Parts: sequence; C-alpha cells; structure tokens
Amino acid sequence: MFAVATIAIIAAMGLALIRAFAGPSLYDRVLAGNSFGTKTVLLIGLMGFITGRPDFLDIALLYALINFTGTLAILRFFSYRTPKAVPLEPFPESKSGPASEFEERAK
Repeated sequence: MFAVATIAIIAAMGLALIRAFAGPSLYDRVLAGNSFGTKTVLLIGLMGFITGRPDFLDIALLYALINFTGTLAILRFFSYRTPKAVPLEPFPESKSGPASEFEERAK
C-alpha cells in the first residue's frame, strides 16, 4: 500500500513539473512549484514512515516551512517587480518647497 502511495505522489510531482514548465502565467508556475514542494514534504514523510526513521518528519516540517516562505518571497518579489512611475522633478513648477527656499537664501 505504501509503494502505491509513493508511486502516486511521484506521478503527481511529475504532473506538477509539467504545469510548472508549461504554465501560461506566472501564478500557475508558482502554484505548481508550491504544489511540487508540498508533494515533496509528503514523500519525505512517507519515506520516513516506510524506513522507520522518525527523523524524516523533522526534515519534512523544515522543508514545509522553507517551501512556504519561499513561495511568499517569490510572490512578493514578482508583485513589486515593476517600479511605479516616479516624477522626474520632486517639486514641479511650484515656488514652494525646499528648492525655492534654497534659491531665496542663495540670493
């Protein structure tokens, strides 16, 4: 039964990789990467249970935390990737502001 579960998880990981490479949008790729990471956590936990090593559960939890923070970091990076329009002059055509005060003091 555990061998069937392992094969099913590996097949799902393969499908997630296909979606990651063929995803039409960025969010599809990020979701596929997150899904691949979640299935990796499941696979590590399953391998730990099969081999009788409970240490693998600690590794799986650590990998889950890394997967979660990595997904948030990637989404945050791509949400702020394009800079907003910044005006070329900080004080446009007005006589108020630090630049005009500096010019008045210089006279």
